[in-house]
Amino acid sequence: MPTSIVTGAAGFLGSHLTDKLLSHGHKVIGIDNLITGNVANIEHLMGNENFKFIKQDVTEYLYIPGAVDFVFHFASPASPIDYLELPIQTLKVGALGTHKALGLANAKKAAFLLASTSECYGDPLIHPQTEDYWGNVNPIGPRGVYDEAKRFAEAMTMAYHRYHGVNTHIVRIFNTYGPRMRLKDGRVVPAFVSQALRGEPLTVFGDGSQTRSFCYVSDLIEGIYRLSQSDFHEPVNIGNPLELTVKEFAERIIATTSSKSELCYKPLPVDDPKQRRPDISRAQKILGWEPAVSLEDGLKLTIDYFKKRV
Repeated sequence: MPTSIVTGAAGFLGSHLTDKLLSHGHKVIGIDNLITGNVANIEHLMGNENFKFIKQDVTEYLYIPGAVDFVFHFASPASPIDYLELPIQTLKVGALGTHKALGLANAKKAAFLLASTSECYGDPLIHPQTEDYWGNVNPIGPRGVYDEAKRFAEAMTMAYHRYHGVNTHIVRIFNTYGPRMRLKDGRVVPAFVSQALRGEPLTVFGDGSQTRSFCYVSDLIEGIYRLSQSDFHEPVNIGNPLELTVKEFAERIIATTSSKSELCYKPLPVDDPKQRRPDISRAQKILGWEPAVSLEDGLKLTIDYFKKRV
């Protein structure tokens, strides 16, 4: 039975990853300091003999006795609201937290997987985004604390692979949605769904012509699991290439919720990407992966989850 460490285990993605690993026969040690994570996301695992939770900041020294086979580094504020309110913590977990997690993997001779992000591409000048694109990022803009933290984390991950021979993997995660997202985390899916369910105007930034691609969480986690079991070390995009404008997506939410909400337009935030769609050719070729859940089905599952919490 392999043992896996998941940092950020009480977060949206970390908790779903933990469920996936347990379902594949792993013992999981979850680590989270709960500044953006929520114990409610993992409370269904309490009492599971194959799951242990440690409340700790991963920028501090990680002591884990016994054998470890995999380290999944998912700890980080990930929504604009969070990393704009917690800029120093975001930079520290991307730098120091990644260093500590990689050090643990190296000491235990474990495989390592970094949860990186499509934000590494910034406001992209090529479309769709391929893994060999170096990005268009403003390092001193307000979003730079997240973008550059992840870019640094990728550089450190590759350094540990090249210098120490650690079996590393990097997933660049595109917009993902599903149950366990926080209602007020600033991302477009919970914002639109909660506003629609309350009958409030949906807040669209700019004119709504900017595009996004939305991947259901179970699809994302399946791709991440396959990547962790592979021998591929360079970054891999995992996301859904179905591209919608934000305005189209808002209208889809209104229709799916049967809401009477209208659209409300506000100024576009600084450095907000105009286009975002993954090229998933690498994931298809190397992992045999592509999304399986339709936007219609994924939205229904997500809306059902939020209906109980609005």
